[in-house]
Formats: sequence, structure tokens, C-alpha cells
Amino acid sequence: MSLKDQLNEDMKAAMKAKQTERLSTIRQLRSAIKNKEIEQQQELDDEGIISVIGTLVKQRREAAQMYSANDRPELAAKEEAELLVLQGYLPAQLSPEELSAIVSQVIAEVGATTLKDMGKIMPQVIARTKGAADGKIVNQIVREQLS
Repeated sequence: MSLKDQLNEDMKAAMKAKQTERLSTIRQLRSAIKNKEIEQQQELDDEGIISVIGTLVKQRREAAQMYSANDRPELAAKEEAELLVLQGYLPAQLSPEELSAIVSQVIAEVGATTLKDMGKIMPQVIARTKGAADGKIVNQIVREQLS
């Protein structure tokens, strides 16, 4: 079953179970996917959908942090609830050890030695992880290994 079909089934289940927050989040996700398809003028495959979900997850994470910092716990809680729903559609996240191994492998392949080589490493690591790792964590691991 494709990710798009899964979203449709989950939306129907959320409607039947009257899970308004989950339903709202899934509808937002479907809308973002549709907008991306219109922008690219082609239907997205699962990889493209995972990319859209990753963007939404990042937005929710940043919004929750911003609301928490500005003493708005009710809005932060709403963003975190949406974040949990969205993360359910992403592939299982890699452990720091697995990520570190991938980064080491890419560094060896590229022959990187300094932080200036980060631009060569990051795109390859992100491509290999395909939504299974947060970009900030990847960035942090690359910086640690290059310094």
C-alpha cells in the first residue's frame, strides 16, 4: 500500500473514531502533498511524500520550540501532538550509532578532512538516510567527525 493510500485510510479511520486532532493533521498533510504535486506538475511517489512530511515535521518542531520559549504551552502542546501524528508516517529514525557509521563511510568515500568539505558530505548522507534522520542531528555528527 502506498503512503498516499495509507493516508486516505487513516483519514477515514480518524473520521469514524472522531479523532479531530489526528484528522486535522492528516488533512493538512494531504493538502501539503497536493500543493507540492501542483508545484511540480506531477504526482509524488512515496519518497516525495516522505520529503513533504519531513518538511512539516521540521516546521512543527520549530513552532513548538518557539511557543515554549514564548510561554505558550497550549500552542506548543498542539504542535507536538501534530508532530507525533506526522512522525508516524516517517520511516523509523536511525540511531546515532547507525548515523555515525553512515557519515564515516561518506567521509571516507569523499575524502573529506575539514569543515569546508561539509557541502560534499551532507547531500550524500541525507540521500542515504531518506527521511530516517533529522538534518540537525546529521549536521552535528558531521561536524563532530570533521573537527
